[in-house]
Amino acid sequence: MNWIYLLISIIAETIGTLALKSSDGFTRIIPTIVVIIGYVIAFFCFSLTLREIPVGLAYAIWAGAGIIMTTILGFFIFKQTLDYPAIIGIFMIVLGVVVINLFSKSVVSS
Repeated sequence: MNWIYLLISIIAETIGTLALKSSDGFTRIIPTIVVIIGYVIAFFCFSLTLREIPVGLAYAIWAGAGIIMTTILGFFIFKQTLDYPAIIGIFMIVLGVVVINLFSKSVVSS
C-alpha cells in the first residue's frame, strides 16, 4: 500500500505543479485551488508513504518521477521543448531511480 500512496503523491504533486503554471502567479482562482488541493493530497500521501519507506529513498523516487512526469506533460500541455542536455539529465534521473530500486539494500518491500 505504501507504493500506492507514493504513486498517488507523485500524481497529485505533478497535477499541482502543472496547475501552478496555469495559476499565473495565483491570479486565476480555479488553477490556484487545484494547486492547493494537489499539494495537500501529495504531502498527505507522501507522509503515509514514509511510515514504511525510508525518507531518502521515497523522496528520490518522488522527486525523480515528478520531474519526469512534469517535463513530459509540460511538453504536451504547454508546448515546452527540451534540448539534448535536458533530455540526458532526465534520462540520468530515471537511471538513478532504477539503480536505487534494483540494487539498493535501502529499498523496503511492504
